[in-house]
Amino acid sequence: MSRKMKAVGGIKNRLRELREGRNYTQLKVALDLNLSQNSISRYETGSREAGYELLIRFADYFGVSIDYILCRTDDPRPYK
Repeated sequence: MSRKMKAVGGIKNRLRELREGRNYTQLKVALDLNLSQNSISRYETGSREAGYELLIRFADYFGVSIDYILCRTDDPRPYK
């Protein structure tokens, strides 16, 4: 499996994990990020891929590094 394929599969799991770990609903995240609940659902199921600008928004929103969302590290701390 290619690195890109692993990342895509991991991104959807990381997004769901981050959301559920904070007890947020898809609707809350969607409203906070000015997206639709359906969009959040699609990112979490992998039927839609987030672009780099949205990945930055997700990382800032959850307070983690983009590398964590992309499964390049298991350390969620953002870079300082």
